[in-house]
Amino acid sequence: MLTTVGVLLHGNVALFEFGVIHEVFGLDRTDDGVPAFDFRVASPDPSVPLRVGNGVSLQVSHTLDECRDVDLVAIPGGKVDGDYPAEILDTVRAVVDNGGRVLTVCSGAFVAGAAGLLDDRRCTTHWRYGDELSRQFPKAKVDTDVLFVDDGPITTSAGTAAGIDASLHLVREAWGPGVANRIARRMVVSPHRDGGQRQFVDAPMPSCSDEGFGALLSWLLEHLDSDISVDDMAERMNMSGRTFARRFVDEVGVSPRRWLTEQRVLAAKNLLESTDAPVEEVARLVGFTSATLLRHHFAASVGVSPLVYRRRFAKSAAVS
Repeated sequence: MLTTVGVLLHGNVALFEFGVIHEVFGLDRTDDGVPAFDFRVASPDPSVPLRVGNGVSLQVSHTLDECRDVDLVAIPGGKVDGDYPAEILDTVRAVVDNGGRVLTVCSGAFVAGAAGLLDDRRCTTHWRYGDELSRQFPKAKVDTDVLFVDDGPITTSAGTAAGIDASLHLVREAWGPGVANRIARRMVVSPHRDGGQRQFVDAPMPSCSDEGFGALLSWLLEHLDSDISVDDMAERMNMSGRTFARRFVDEVGVSPRRWLTEQRVLAAKNLLESTDAPVEEVARLVGFTSATLLRHHFAASVGVSPLVYRRRFAKSAAVS
């Protein structure tokens, strides 16, 4: 049962990520039927205030030794350079050895990696840090498409608010959906979000060393609404279809058809954010032959439907 929760802090504290963990586990909501958690905030030296930034500091009340026997130890985001106190890593490993769980928020996954807990496990972090996490811990199976991942005793979550999703998930797993829903209602958040990090990521156009391919990509972006085949692209480059497809992958990293689809989805995202155009019109403007085809590729690429995306990100009133 999840009753004791420890939070490990060191260096410059990521206040929002810490606040997320505190909001779920650190507040007394027993008047609303939520169990009381034994919440312990610890650092290597509790006598030394921890920096938050902008002239703010934080004083903790527990030692690391007092967090070695908790049911769950949580690690907010922080540095990604590998300079972590050895006693922090020892504490995280001790919790797992004692049968406890680990929760990381955002770049807190790097601490779990440094403790050797991500080897051969699926995990996630903020999409900006995914490549670096893979580089530092090549045995980790990094997936930045998701909001959080459970693998054994390790739960890793993506950037900032994804820590809410992961924390509520752990509460739901231990205490049932009723308790998790009561906490979510008090926080005025959804008890469960669909989709993953992909809906928050823009895919920039890759740079090309070949000027011809660079010019082709620019032309394609200006004519997304046209019916363009791979043979049409090859003809513009004065190449055979097979040679063009191979050269395109070498220059851009994906196939011509996949790149064109990704750019059409990205253009659709921009239109859904900035206009009230119906989905059928958005599909036509970005080159999909039907709204059904747009919905298919949009869901596969972004993780949610066009209308769900619009409700979350539209800059003006959405239309159905």
